[in-house]
Amino acid sequence: MKIKIEIKHFVTGSVMFDYETENNTIKKTLEEAVKRGADLRGADLWRADLWRANLWRADLREADLREANLWEADLREANLRGADLWRANLREANLWGANLRGANLRGANLWGANLRGANLRGANL
Repeated sequence: MKIKIEIKHFVTGSVMFDYETENNTIKKTLEEAVKRGADLRGADLWRADLWRANLWRADLREADLREANLWEADLREANLRGADLWRANLREANLWGANLRGANLRGANLWGANLRGANLRGANL
């Protein structure tokens, strides 16, 4: 069965990206959005299950990722400037070279995360 999932802006509620495929998940939809270079600034991904998601070079500036499961996610060179990652699970996530400037990482699980080369200036830890 094909399932259509929409990614919406967390403030305006406007649809930023939608994707329909067999057995769709938010993870599949987000990976497709990133692959297509979608502008995901301000995306509502609150409590999204993104375990092992490939989000390499994703533009997730100011996205709402509160309590999201990003365990072992590939966030290399992702732009997470100003993103809200409050209580997000970033355990063993690859954040090599990621822009986390001004991001809210309060209460986030960063156990085993690769933060080499990440920009954490002004981040709330």
